[in-house]
Amino acid sequence: MKTKFQTVLPTGILAGVIATLLVMGASAQSSLASLLYAASALPILIAGLGWGNRAAIVGVVTAAVLGAILVSPLFALAMAIFTLIPAGWLSHLANLARPASELGGPDDLVAWYPISDILLHLCSLVTIAVIALGVAIGYGPELTGQMVDAMMQALQAQEPSFEPDAASISQTKSMLVLMLPMFQGGIWVLMLFAAFYVAVRIVSRSGRALRPREDMPSALRMNRNAIFVFLGGIVLCFVGGVPSLIGATICGTFGAGFLMAGFAALHFRSKEKDWRIPGLILAYLSTTLVLPAVVVVILGLADTRRTIALTPAKASQNANENNS
Repeated sequence: MKTKFQTVLPTGILAGVIATLLVMGASAQSSLASLLYAASALPILIAGLGWGNRAAIVGVVTAAVLGAILVSPLFALAMAIFTLIPAGWLSHLANLARPASELGGPDDLVAWYPISDILLHLCSLVTIAVIALGVAIGYGPELTGQMVDAMMQALQAQEPSFEPDAASISQTKSMLVLMLPMFQGGIWVLMLFAAFYVAVRIVSRSGRALRPREDMPSALRMNRNAIFVFLGGIVLCFVGGVPSLIGATICGTFGAGFLMAGFAALHFRSKEKDWRIPGLILAYLSTTLVLPAVVVVILGLADTRRTIALTPAKASQNANENNS
């Protein structure tokens, strides 16, 4: 047990230091800010997936303490809420396992926490984080209105002949107030899941993985219950006021989940097809437009399920020891 502790503690501290440096790099380098900020989840994910919950917790605490000392307590809190805690929680869920016999399976196998439920948790965590950010900065029509006015003034400074229409400006303001949390939440879900996927591949190749690596095209789907949350978000968008902002955030985060599930379904259905590569390339390129992206989201909505990975019982025992 002493050897395990001696391995877990330095691993967690190293993960926390690297995560802090990445977030600080994101603050200094604006062009790569989003990428570096999302990448800060990687060290915590790798520590949690390879060394268990204790390593992830040590990493999160180390990063939070360093952030508070080097920058400010508010910086550390934001880093923990938006990146570190979600990363630690995802690694914890990924390492959960139970006897397959409890689910009606064979006695000599164990069942791992489904990828669909992990994705559901991720969408929920990002939704809460984006709403918390909105409350903290006082996000609303007034703030977005100031942003639009500043943008129009900048355009007029560059093009003195430019005369914006009052009705168009008003429409832009009403759209932007919903689009910003929607895109922010959706992009953050995509980037954090990408970090999770990369971490799974790294840990699997290193031989430290507690959870077996799964085939994402067949395993990556959304939980069936997420449909009702997504539809509730759409309804809230039409209510107006604060509920519409919450609804837009839900649409963005859960819509990103269904978008990934739709692409996974496309990968799965195109296996061993002659048109697979050009078809997938066309699908990815076309989703830069709204309508093709909606089609992929609908495909994800139409294929919801919980795929459970099964492995011999020894892997589960190792995972439980690391997560205790």
